[in-house]
Amino acid sequence: MNIKDTRIIFMGTPEISASVLEGLISNGYNIVALIAQPDRPIGRKKILTPVPTKVVAQKYNIPVYQPIKIRKEYDFVNELKPDLILTLAYGQIVPQGLLDIPSLGALNLHGSLLPKYRGAAPIQYALLNNEKKTGMTLMRMVKEMDAGEMFATEEVDIDEDDNSTSLFKKMGEAALRLALKALPLFVEGKLPGIPQDESLVTFAPSIKPEEEKINLSKSKEEIVGQIRALSDVPGAYLYMGELKLKIYKANVNSSEVLGEVGEIIKADKLGLHLQVKDGVIAILELQKEGKNRMDYKSFVNGNQNLLKTVLK
Repeated sequence: MNIKDTRIIFMGTPEISASVLEGLISNGYNIVALIAQPDRPIGRKKILTPVPTKVVAQKYNIPVYQPIKIRKEYDFVNELKPDLILTLAYGQIVPQGLLDIPSLGALNLHGSLLPKYRGAAPIQYALLNNEKKTGMTLMRMVKEMDAGEMFATEEVDIDEDDNSTSLFKKMGEAALRLALKALPLFVEGKLPGIPQDESLVTFAPSIKPEEEKINLSKSKEEIVGQIRALSDVPGAYLYMGELKLKIYKANVNSSEVLGEVGEIIKADKLGLHLQVKDGVIAILELQKEGKNRMDYKSFVNGNQNLLKTVLK
């Protein structure tokens, strides 16, 4: 079978999925439908807004399906007669009955180098754990989460300045490169699957709201990893008095212990210095509740008597 003749249903919802969907369409792939999560209210005014993949699909007049519960609502897929399902960050568990419909099966673009970081938040976990490298894996979808055989990977270097926002962009670009390279070989039967080594499996579950608060009992490296993983959205935070103080960018400064844990010990050209358990981190970008996000110099200028303030 030729890739351009292959009837593909794309399943995906957020911006990373939208960029890959548009790339596939631009390269002449036959996307016969999009399945995405339902539209959601956005912003303070709760305006119902199309999900990013829907915007792309409508631009190219591709039919869009947004079942509330895909496990109960997928009969329509039979009528589409797909050869292949390709998924990237869809957002619901896909039932086996749906996986069995396409003649070539269902593939997933997963945001890690499997078997590492199975689960919903692999890109964030790579940052949480201060990895230097990650990547996308093209894998077969099976009933067990992210456990199917692997067909190809595309590695991505993680730079020191990367956060979740920048890494998602890089991973989207890698996902498109991987799809364009591997899918033609897959549909021609030229890409053998490789089973995952179960002894190397690790997990990356969704990050819960309570995990957005910075745990000052962790090491300086772990705290910086948490800040990178949660920036720009939703943002890791501490409390400055009664107000949330979101920290968007920071780096490890030293291993010195010059004050109590959580204390702002100084501000200089390297940042706003925060004492943690095993050293000092330099805060570079932050946002006080009710105020705009700003660099640390602007924050220092607008907040007097910061030294010896203890963040909790």
